[in-house]
Order: sequence, then structure tokens, then C-alpha cells
Amino acid sequence: MFLSRINYYPFKSLDGQAVECTRLLACGALEHDRRFVIFDTAGKLINGKQTAAVHRLCCEFDPVRRSVVLRERPAGRAASFQIDRQRQELEAWLGEFFDLGGPARIEEHAQGGLPDDLAAPGPTAIAEATLYEVASWFPGMTVEEVRARFRPNLEIGGVPAFFEDQLSASADEVVDFAIGEARLSGTNPCQRCVVPSRWSLTGEVGPARDFAKTFAELRRQTLPPWADTSRFDHFYRLAVNTRSADGRACAIRVGDEVRVISRPHGVVL
Repeated sequence: MFLSRINYYPFKSLDGQAVECTRLLACGALEHDRRFVIFDTAGKLINGKQTAAVHRLCCEFDPVRRSVVLRERPAGRAASFQIDRQRQELEAWLGEFFDLGGPARIEEHAQGGLPDDLAAPGPTAIAEATLYEVASWFPGMTVEEVRARFRPNLEIGGVPAFFEDQLSASADEVVDFAIGEARLSGTNPCQRCVVPSRWSLTGEVGPARDFAKTFAELRRQTLPPWADTSRFDHFYRLAVNTRSADGRACAIRVGDEVRVISRPHGVVL
């Protein structure tokens, strides 16, 4: 089994970018992942849970130039900003886009981003085959759409659908695994929010009217025998949260071998 794709999300809640290589930081997070966070004029986080408008904003980040190109979907206005020199202009543009009545505020978290799960700030991991399986559950759904909705960081090739469920165990245990020279601990299946229920490019709900309920029922029906059911208080979960296993910074690359290092009793490979 091997690392088939790396995705990071430089601006929290905006578009992801696929890269061939990156660094796993000492804190366990991917470099540049959720590095920039947008707040409204009242200091509240702007994300997909709060507003579907994030789906209408295309974002392309250049980590070398520290620049960002923003485009309004579909075929709307676009603007490019150098983040250090044009921070005020960028914040004003975002404030207008989100109709805040004033400029947004951008906060930078260079050393590990701003993860949703503070106890597991590492990248989320998923089998590539899982994305294909979930796509087959919903009419008109593509693998690219599933990827955009569930926003995984690391995709693992050469394994069956839901293999990632083997990378978490009971609540007081972790599963240690390696990606090349990097070491991660799988902690728990990732709980999902409203965002995966929406079409990624428009923010409209679909294709199922009750996407979360439909997904959870199909997830329950297809739960593999190796999954620890004690970690599923509900089945609206997909991918595995992780944290660093050794606190060491390390490069990871597409094509790196993925190996399970240690696992508690009951996790079957």
C-alpha cells in the first residue's frame, strides 16, 4: 500500500490543493494545511458550517510567493493578492464577498494550522477506494466531488474501501503507522458536519435531501468487519483523524510506502 495523493487546504474551509510532496510538521500537521483562517467583523470564524458562501469561492495559494488568487464561482470576479504586502486589500475583498459590512480578518497559524480536532491535529487519512465507494452511493456523484466534500488530506492506494477504519481502535488506544519515514497515530473516525451534504461548487444541498441520514445508513450497512464499532456512536463518520507518533518533522511524498507499525489487539490487517 502506498500514499496515492496529498491534499492540503491553505485557507480553512476553502479549496484544497493536491501536491506531490510536503512536510509533516513536528506537531503532526501538514505544512500549510489550514494555515490561514478567516474571521468576520465580530471575530467569528467563517467556515462552511456557518455559511454556504464558502463554496462559491475558488482559492489558489502559492506558498513560495505567499500569494493567493480568489475567484468567485461561477465565472465571477477574480483578484490576486500577495498576502504580506496586500493583507488589507485581501481582507477588504473578503469582507465584500461575504457581505460583512467591513473587512474580514485573516489570522495565520504557521506552526500547524487550525485543526477542528485539537487532540488529533494531524492529517486525515482515507483509502482512495473509499472515495469511489461513497461516490457509487449517490446519483451524479463523482470521486472528485466526494473528495471536495469530505476534504481528506492523505489518500492511500492499493487497499480496499474503508481500509482506514483499521487505523483507529478503541477510545484509549491508537494505531501507529508510517508513511515513508513519517510516523502517525490513528486516533478516531472523523465526525462530519453539514459541509459534505452540499454540492462543492454551489453550496446547494443534494443529491439526497437528507444526505447525512442516507450516508449514515449506507455507512452502517457497509461497515467492514475490521471496524471497531465502539468508535461509531453514529455512522456519519469518514476518514481517520491522526496525530504525530514521534513529534518529528519529516517530508512525505506521493508514492511513499504506507505501513502499519503497531496496533492493539483486535485490529485485523
